Amino acid sequence: MTPLSILDRSLVRQGQSPASALRDTVRFAREAEKLGYHRFWVSEHHSVPGVAGSAPTVLAAAVAAATSRIRVGTGGVMLPNHRPLVVAEQFGVLESLHPARIDMGLGRSVGFTGGIRKALGQGREAADGFSGQLAELLGFFTGAQDAYPGVHALPAEGLRPQVFVLAMGAGADIAAAHGLPLVIGGGAPDGAAARYRAAFRPSEWSAAPYVMVAANIAVGETSEQAALLQVPEAWSTAHSRVRGVFPPLRPPGEILRMDLPERERALLEDARKGQISGTADEVATRLRDLVTVKGADEVLVTMNTYDLDDRLESYRRLAALA
Repeated sequence: MTPLSILDRSLVRQGQSPASALRDTVRFAREAEKLGYHRFWVSEHHSVPGVAGSAPTVLAAAVAAATSRIRVGTGGVMLPNHRPLVVAEQFGVLESLHPARIDMGLGRSVGFTGGIRKALGQGREAADGFSGQLAELLGFFTGAQDAYPGVHALPAEGLRPQVFVLAMGAGADIAAAHGLPLVIGGGAPDGAAARYRAAFRPSEWSAAPYVMVAANIAVGETSEQAALLQVPEAWSTAHSRVRGVFPPLRPPGEILRMDLPERERALLEDARKGQISGTADEVATRLRDLVTVKGADEVLVTMNTYDLDDRLESYRRLAALA
């Protein structure tokens, strides 16, 4: 069976504080480890009221300290927002404290609004320098960077966390050129993984191409129950595209009773397309198809919902398929 992993963005639920959402992430990681998931990743989002995950390396440290076996990482650190030296130092600390358990997932996005970019000290153009930033970051681990003679990223130098590149924009081409594993969305073109594999150049970080496919997957006792689990996050996504704010998750029944504007309702339905949901048998079939069509070596599951018990039960059913 293809390995299954989890990306949790620490989404806030209606009436919940961001601090509580972060504590839920740590508790969820413990459960994910018990269920046998391969990795548990956290993310980086800035100034999004409904998302508490803003400092991924700090949260990854808390998750790693609360678990003992599962790999822990980021999906991802947005490298244009940070100096490569600081990122190397942070992951060097994580890898030193939790040897052979740390994943360094990296993306090339910058803040979504001008205000956020100004606060981060970066413009839109910062994303264009991702390949160079990545080379500099890797050089701090290998000791091969020459941009800053005499500068060493301690304790990172000599360590090897597992590195992944998120396929944002030219991310797939950059991952192939640097010889790094790739993370693509389930909605990526069917040939994306094959093109990455064809262009891949082996490196000291990875001898062969490796593709992780991210997908929103829900498993329920019935198909209808499973589909309901995906409504809260899909609505928050649709709402954010209409109103510019990603709201806290609400119960699915409450959302379906809302008198939504036509555009928001259309975006809600669009957000649910491409998601995988159903009974265990139905999901098993679709999961096999996803792995075959997308050329996945691993699947990164991203499903979130309003009720924490419902979320855990879905992940428990999914883990049982493996």
